[in-house]
Amino acid sequence: MDVRSLFAAQKYAAALPNMAPDPAAAGPQAAAANAAKDFIQTLQETEATAQSAMIGGADPHALVQALAQSEIAVEAAVAVRNKVVEAYQEILRMPV
Repeated sequence: MDVRSLFAAQKYAAALPNMAPDPAAAGPQAAAANAAKDFIQTLQETEATAQSAMIGGADPHALVQALAQSEIAVEAAVAVRNKVVEAYQEILRMPV
């Protein structure tokens, strides 16, 4: 056996545990679920603030801030949706 191939095999064996997936790390599905939960929470907080403002219990500045946060959240969700649709359409255009 060549010394270089032996050295490469030893380096590979040493690096193998570092390449194993970490079960504690959040995958893309967990990240998407967390983003959806945050989006829903933002909309619920905005709705509660708007209802409170309608009956005179909330500061108008708090209502404007909540509406701005919900607008940003909706714009981000629409941007993500557009990218997903664009990627799907690109996949459909690929030759088989």
